[in-house]
Amino acid sequence: MPFPALSIIIPCLNEAGTLPALLADLKAQQGVALDIVIADGGSQDDTLARCRPYAPVIISTPRGRARQMNAGALKASGDDLLFLHADSKIRNPRLLATALAHWRAAMDTAGHDRIAGHFPLRFMRSNMKHSVFFRYTEGKTHFNRINTTNGDQGMLITRSFFESLNGFDESQHFLEDQKLAEKIRADGRWITLPGHLVTSGRRFETEGHHRRYILMSMLMALHSTGYTTFFDRAADIYVPQDQTGFLPLTPYFTATVKMFVYDLGLMGSLRAWYRIGRYIRQNSWQMFYFFDVLFRTSKNKHGKPGGYPFLLFHDQYFGPATSNAVCDAINTFISFFWFMLVLAPFFLAADSWHLLRALVCGRQKATQD
Repeated sequence: MPFPALSIIIPCLNEAGTLPALLADLKAQQGVALDIVIADGGSQDDTLARCRPYAPVIISTPRGRARQMNAGALKASGDDLLFLHADSKIRNPRLLATALAHWRAAMDTAGHDRIAGHFPLRFMRSNMKHSVFFRYTEGKTHFNRINTTNGDQGMLITRSFFESLNGFDESQHFLEDQKLAEKIRADGRWITLPGHLVTSGRRFETEGHHRRYILMSMLMALHSTGYTTFFDRAADIYVPQDQTGFLPLTPYFTATVKMFVYDLGLMGSLRAWYRIGRYIRQNSWQMFYFFDVLFRTSKNKHGKPGGYPFLLFHDQYFGPATSNAVCDAINTFISFFWFMLVLAPFFLAADSWHLLRALVCGRQKATQD
């Protein structure tokens, strides 16, 4: 009996240090026939030379993860597509065969193919600092709640469903995975696949986990509330993953304030803050889930997913009780003052201090040399 076929699409840009390891993991997969397409956005290192021994299909595309994945999907030969990031790792040699069987059974039960699958995540870390943060972030990848599914988790989808959604949005060079994830949620259904992917925690570690998470929250809030002019202003300041380092937040706060002042005006800004306040209220479940992680009530004594009592309290009581315009307005005021009087001034001072310290250290090093 022939193995089921699966096309793997991997966008890459200067991933010589990570992509060959993923290809080795894919070569070790059992019980599935793989068609691997690497969509390269113009790597300047030896990424492609190090990948050729694994005999993938390699195509050159314009830079931009959305463009690269769309081009890879067109080149792929299979009808079942799995989009992976280049820094993913697969520990279980039967992960993909098991996932395919689970996913196809779900589609058979539903009687249609408008079901996509994603894997939970575990992060590769250079140290064990910030364990609560990583447990929280990993835990959310098990869920299928709004804004919790992204490209790091892998996206398993039929070609017909993918094409009906018009693929990835190529209009900007970030959030393409979140956009497609929410289109899938609106037009179909997500399922969590068995097993897990391992992914790099390098952005959190090099940029600062709090800084990265704050930026992600800002991006998602503005994207989800429809304020796209921010992304036009931020297009030149968002750094691709291969260029990660210290993450200054001042440029993003500046772009946000300019959007409110120059693009939206007074009434437009009031509407924007109200929508942001409502968005934050709708995502208040994340705070309750954090307490489950903090107090380890998200796991039972055997290490399996537990009852999530704080999250359950939110879903049954707090969420319904606060789902009204009054609470949205309260969140609007809290969000405005927290952003304008706490976050923006704090990170402006922190970024300035970091820059000053870097300049002083640089001059001292130059003097010593």
